[in-house]
Amino acid sequence: MAVIDTGSLEAGLDALATETTQAPSLAQRLRQSVLPPVAAVVLVLVAWQIYAGTRTGAASYNTPSPTDVWNTFTTQWSSGSVWESVTNSLRRGLIGFAIAVMVGAPLGLLIARVRLVRTAIGPIVSGLQSLPSVAWVPAAIILIGLTPGAIYFVILMGAVPSIANGLVAGLDQVPPQYARVGTVLGANRLQSIRYVLLPASLPGFVAGLTQGWAFAWRSLMAAEIISYSPALGRSLGQMLNQGRELSDLSLVATAIIIILAVGVAIDVLLFAPLQRWVLRSRGLLVQRD
Repeated sequence: MAVIDTGSLEAGLDALATETTQAPSLAQRLRQSVLPPVAAVVLVLVAWQIYAGTRTGAASYNTPSPTDVWNTFTTQWSSGSVWESVTNSLRRGLIGFAIAVMVGAPLGLLIARVRLVRTAIGPIVSGLQSLPSVAWVPAAIILIGLTPGAIYFVILMGAVPSIANGLVAGLDQVPPQYARVGTVLGANRLQSIRYVLLPASLPGFVAGLTQGWAFAWRSLMAAEIISYSPALGRSLGQMLNQGRELSDLSLVATAIIIILAVGVAIDVLLFAPLQRWVLRSRGLLVQRD
């Protein structure tokens, strides 16, 4: 009978399970992550400029060129409107999102772990996720008035369902054996949730947080556009609404681009690194040669 070299067998299995990794250089990271979106933006701007140049007469007023939008942006920046609007909107968005996390995470945990709660309100929370956030603005104004509280209420109603459902999805994907192992090791119910289930559900939860931020930002813009009041100060939604009232498409385009840029910046600077860290810590993100 042949003797099996278990040491060699284990080494071979380890080699199969180990991916060859190599940290990309700065030039490679820039070429892979920065160059494609920059090239896409340049192509869009060139096509936009060419199209705007073909419009003449009254049609040219309704088709501002990138140059017109840039001039509008510099004018708004010089007056301090852009900076004040961005800081006010971003502050409200981050505060509202933080409150939504504090509400949505416990709610998602209850839905995932308590069968009665899941049966009773699980479908309602999923249904709220498909409800447009703008539908909450009139109710918030009537109930709370033209105050920051109305804006935060709209953000919560937009972001909480996504955050809760993200945690539910993450917990549903945790193998049942994990909880059993925690019980065998002596963990009680709370310890099992804290040290076993929540860490195991982190990829799904982070995806829910990312989606929750997107809904929070969209809800904030809807609330700021409709619930305009001088007492609320300048905001990106107010800038967008001002452009609509003045029929100034350059100002509307400026506001849209700033709203998009801020939303993308938060995703790139905050949530994308968080997602990569979670995936890399679990061996799910591998850089290949």
